[in-house]
Amino acid sequence: MPPSTADVRLEIPPTAGLPIRLRDLFPPWQGDFPERAAAFLGVPGVGIECSGTACLVVILETLRRSSGRRTVVVPAYTCPLVIFAVAACGLRLRLCDVVRDGFELDPEALARACDQDTLAVIPTHLGGRVAAIGPVAAVARQVGAFVVEDAAQAFGARQDGRSVGLAGDAGFFSLAAGKGLSLYEGGIWVAGDPELRREIVRVSGEIVPARPLFEAWRCLQLLGLAALYRPRLLRYAYGMPLRHALGREDPVAAAGDLFSSDIPLHRVSGWRRSVGSRALARLPGFQAALTARAAARLPRLARLQGVKVFADGPGGEGTWPVLMLTTASAAQRDAALRELWGSGRGVARMFAHALPDYDYLHPWLEPRSCPNARDFAARSFTISNSPWLDDSRFEAIVAALERHTQ
Repeated sequence: MPPSTADVRLEIPPTAGLPIRLRDLFPPWQGDFPERAAAFLGVPGVGIECSGTACLVVILETLRRSSGRRTVVVPAYTCPLVIFAVAACGLRLRLCDVVRDGFELDPEALARACDQDTLAVIPTHLGGRVAAIGPVAAVARQVGAFVVEDAAQAFGARQDGRSVGLAGDAGFFSLAAGKGLSLYEGGIWVAGDPELRREIVRVSGEIVPARPLFEAWRCLQLLGLAALYRPRLLRYAYGMPLRHALGREDPVAAAGDLFSSDIPLHRVSGWRRSVGSRALARLPGFQAALTARAAARLPRLARLQGVKVFADGPGGEGTWPVLMLTTASAAQRDAALRELWGSGRGVARMFAHALPDYDYLHPWLEPRSCPNARDFAARSFTISNSPWLDDSRFEAIVAALERHTQ
C-alpha cells in the first residue's frame, strides 16, 4: 500500500538521534570531548576516531600486530561495514550463525567457528540492546582469542552498571547520524586493559592521517545534519530517497546498506569534538526519555499475536534508538512493511539481509551455513523510538501490525 500524502508530510527518522542545537555550533568551543565521553561511560579514557568503523579498524590493527593469528569471527547478521573493517586490516573473515529468533552469536556455532587461528570475535549489541557477552567470551578464551564488542548503536548502554564494551577486551560506539549522539560521522573506542588502551592509541597515531580537506567536508555535513534533522526537512533528506529505493524494489538501498570497501581514516577536528562535547551534556536526559517511552510502548506491541519484542536480559540497561521486533513469519513481516516502510512513520529494517545475501559482499565472504541469521533477517523490523513519533502515529503502526499478524 503506497503511503498517502498526509503520512509523509512529517518524516519520522528510523532511529532516535539527539538533535543538534544551534548553540552547539558556536564559540566558546570546548576541547574536552574525550574526557566528557569517558566520564559519561565511567571509564578511565576513550579514543575518538572518524567513525565507528574506523574504531574497529584501529582496534583490529592493534590486535593483528600483537599476534600471528589472522581470522576474525563475526555474526552473520550485522552491519556490512564490519566486513570491510576486517578486510582493511588484511584479516580473514569467518561468519557465525546467531541464536534462533535472535541476533546474538550462537555459542555452539561459535565454538565450531573458532580455532587456533582466531584472532578476535565480534559480538554485536544490536539496536541498543545489550547482548550477553559472557558465553561469547568463554568460547573465545578457550582458543585464546580477543573479544571486541560492536556497540555502534549502544553508546550509554550498561550491563550490571558497567558500560558495554568492557566485558570483552575492547569495544566501540558509532557517532554517525541518527545513532544518539552524533558528529555526523565519528566513533569512540574503549578498552579495559591500560596496556591495550595505550597500544591502540599508539597505533591510531601511526595509521590515522590528518586529511584536513576531508575533515572540512565532514564539518559541512555536520552543519547539514544540524539543519535537516527535523521532521519536515527529513522528508527530503531521508524520506524521498527511501521511497525512491522502495519504488525500484531495492531493499539494500532503502536500508542504507550499500557501502564502499574504502574506509576513510582521518582525524576529527576540534570543532566537531566541541559540538559533541556540548551535545553530550543533554544525552543522559534524552536517553532517559527514550527509555521511558520504550517502557510505555513495548507492552502494547508485545500483546500483538506472534510478535516478539526485544528487551534486555538481567542486569542489562540498553539504549533505545529503536524498538526491535520479529513477526511469526516472513510473509507477515513483508506484508506489514509494504504498508509501513516508506509511510513516514519511522518503520524500517535494521539491515536488508543476512551478510551472505548481499551480492556485493560475495568477494569477501566464504560460504557458510547461517539459517538462523537468514530467518532473523526475513522476520525482523524496527520502529523508531524518536520523540517525534507521537501516540497517534504509533497507534497507526500498531493497527497496521494487527491487520497483518492476525
